[in-house]
Amino acid sequence: MSFRSINQRYLVPAAQGLMIFGIISLCQPWSEFLHIYGVTMTLFGLIAFMITSKIAPDPEVEESSIDEALDVLEINDHAHKTGPKSAGSL
Repeated sequence: MSFRSINQRYLVPAAQGLMIFGIISLCQPWSEFLHIYGVTMTLFGLIAFMITSKIAPDPEVEESSIDEALDVLEINDHAHKTGPKSAGSL
């Protein structure tokens, strides 16, 4: 597993979760510790998200376009071998 796939799978959602948890920590009235450090958590989550979102995911290999081109060639080859169909032969 490459760093780019780890980044897309784990680090970006963790940064988003930290931002959300920081906002929730600011709004809750039960824990003074979470309320005090809610802005810090939100800020760290925002910075982490800005960094991790700049890392592009792994490029995907487009084999489907090659397969589609081969399918079109096979269809054209088959049509060439069978010849044109007339409308009156139904």
